[in-house]
Amino acid sequence: MARMTWNFSPEHVGTPDATALRRDYFGDVAGRYWKRPVTEAETDAWLTDDGAEQLTPPTGQFLVGRYEGKPAACGGVLLLDEDRAELTRVFLRHAFRGTGGAGILMDGLEDAARALGARRMVLNTRLDLVEARALYTRHGYAEIPAYCTGPYMEIWYGKEL
Repeated sequence: MARMTWNFSPEHVGTPDATALRRDYFGDVAGRYWKRPVTEAETDAWLTDDGAEQLTPPTGQFLVGRYEGKPAACGGVLLLDEDRAELTRVFLRHAFRGTGGAGILMDGLEDAARALGARRMVLNTRLDLVEARALYTRHGYAEIPAYCTGPYMEIWYGKEL
């Protein structure tokens, strides 16, 4: 039996695969928050002003994960200052969850943050994103005081790299 494999690599946020993954990410997290499907117009508006252009060196990095060649996961790191990077847009398409990709993605994002010079990773999320919160705690993230504010931020995590 052939073993299924993951491959993660840096990719510009504007490639077709990265854009499709970012659209799916927004549809998932916004749809859960709004408790309804997200419209194409809402997704287009979010993509227009989501700040993802900063997820390229030297300010950040964006990774796309492929499972057996199919785009299946993404995530980014953004330098906040000389010591800290923020984990952002961590997403696995639902069909690929449970295949081991989340852990590989987290390791890759932490490596990307280190390569950018970060010594600490922080993130913010919502309480209802229980799968994400479980992933972060499994990977050694602990709750920290708020380092930023915003309408969709309810809990903050950090980890020394």
